[in-house]
Amino acid sequence: QVQLVESGGGWVQPGGSLRLSCAASGFIFNQYTMRWYRQGPGKERELVASIDTTGRRRMYGESVKGRFTISRVDAEKTVNLQMNSLKPEDTAVYICNANSAWGNVWGQGTQVTVSS
Repeated sequence: QVQLVESGGGWVQPGGSLRLSCAASGFIFNQYTMRWYRQGPGKERELVASIDTTGRRRMYGESVKGRFTISRVDAEKTVNLQMNSLKPEDTAVYICNANSAWGNVWGQGTQVTVSS
């Protein structure tokens, strides 16, 4: 079964950290560019970070540069998002995406809430 399953979301105070993980199955993981998106309440879906198939090219949205780090472990078919210095405006559902010429896969998302 082709799927992506996110984990690691939760509640954190401003300035705190969380680490999200996305586990893939049912497709050849190392052939897919992996991305994290987020959708906050009343907002459009926003690209947070991406990592290419080699793991060497990483891109970040302007609002998270310097605070978030994306990484992948192909042997484990996982992609991670380390989030530091979290702000209330980072509150959103974080959604994992896998994309290649062979297909496009979305996870269900994991909720991240940043508040005091």
